[in-house]
Amino acid sequence: MKKKGHRRSRVIGTAVAAVAALALGGGGIVLITDDAEAGGEASASAPGTTGQATAATIDCPDVAVRLSQVPQQARPEVDAELARMDSQVADAYRRLAASGEATSRQWVNSRVLDPLAEQRSTALDRIGTAIDRVGTSPGNLASMAACTLKRDAAAPVVSASPAPKGSPAPNASSAPAASGPNKSDFVDIRKVRPAAAKPRARSGASTGTFTSRCGRNENKHFNSDNVIVAPGVSNGAHHKHDYVGNLDTSAFSSNESLAAAGTTCSNGDRSTHYWPVLRLRDGQREADADAPGGGQDGNVGRILQPASVKLTFRGSPVGKVTAMPRFLRIITGDAKAFTSGTANANASWSCTGFENRRLKDKYPLCPSGSRVVRTFNFQSCWDGANIDSANHRTHVAFARQDGSCPSGFRAIPQLVQRITYNMRPGSVFAVDSFPEQLHKPVTDHGDFINVMSSSLMRKAVFCINSGRKCG
Repeated sequence: MKKKGHRRSRVIGTAVAAVAALALGGGGIVLITDDAEAGGEASASAPGTTGQATAATIDCPDVAVRLSQVPQQARPEVDAELARMDSQVADAYRRLAASGEATSRQWVNSRVLDPLAEQRSTALDRIGTAIDRVGTSPGNLASMAACTLKRDAAAPVVSASPAPKGSPAPNASSAPAASGPNKSDFVDIRKVRPAAAKPRARSGASTGTFTSRCGRNENKHFNSDNVIVAPGVSNGAHHKHDYVGNLDTSAFSSNESLAAAGTTCSNGDRSTHYWPVLRLRDGQREADADAPGGGQDGNVGRILQPASVKLTFRGSPVGKVTAMPRFLRIITGDAKAFTSGTANANASWSCTGFENRRLKDKYPLCPSGSRVVRTFNFQSCWDGANIDSANHRTHVAFARQDGSCPSGFRAIPQLVQRITYNMRPGSVFAVDSFPEQLHKPVTDHGDFINVMSSSLMRKAVFCINSGRKCG
């Protein structure tokens, strides 16, 4: 038995090394050890060093979230600068990850963090100038230039073979991680406590639903753009998105092109729905292994097609809903939640048969016969005036705990995107992410642009408010 176990661990270790090399183009991953240097700081060291070690990534202030007030005339220039800053962080992370043995704290500061701060300072100056031309620039922009190192557990996992029957635990090795996920990022769904019940519907609630059936991206509509956050910028997301619905969606889409495009939705709904692809991390190369948004940005493994995609609009538990405006843009979740904090995180991971047990910052390990479930519950309150906002958040809001909207907001149909995947127990998988976010489950997010016709939106609102189930 011992001899067999030793043989298996060697196979797993080899697979981990292959995944690491594929993720970083042959480069290593920086590890931060707890050994003190002369200056008293923790030191960064290459794979193979001894001591307690944690993987390191780059943590920068999220400028986009803080810019809640940007004049409309300045937004194209500001958005372009923000996208450039994302590329700067991604490039800095690649230098950090490929640094090999030259990873002393002094080296990291002088070759990675200091140059990055200078780049960001220049970009922040340009943002301030763009806003000043048509309004008043927010103060303290310069304070967001500096970035730091953030630690993470360094216990990578790889799926080298199916897990034993009845055990969903992933296979693991002590070899250094490339860019995630880590063993600690997974949890057996059967060990998760059931969530609290949702608020009960009051008298006069809108209890109906409206469903758009838009397929499972059978046409393989992928790109690494983000038309909401980085319009006009190729590879603005630095990770691949799955798309269903509107066939035109890319960084260069306009309201006019979206309105004129075809759709995968059976009811003619031209709305755009997208989310990061999920990949099986088994060491196999995908077609984009050398491409932007794929292997160049640390996103490796086979892209998994969803087993099912359900797009449902629900009502309010406290009253009726009003129509969404056409071209309303909503993002739920936060692609940078690992480094920026979880204030805007809204990932929901679970397994079929266990959907009252939901995870925010862990991937679920599902028992045999159960599918992995990703659910995106979108904001259901709108400010009544704007189809977007500078930080893509303040024009919409989540309902309060009792189901009512905050003051100044009105209830709209709540979109719920529910995606499932067939997965062998013990498989290691991860969402695509910005390189420095290390494929953490808490960074999962969903995006939506409403391109329903006025007549279809009226039908949706009528179905929801009258308690019917349509679609």
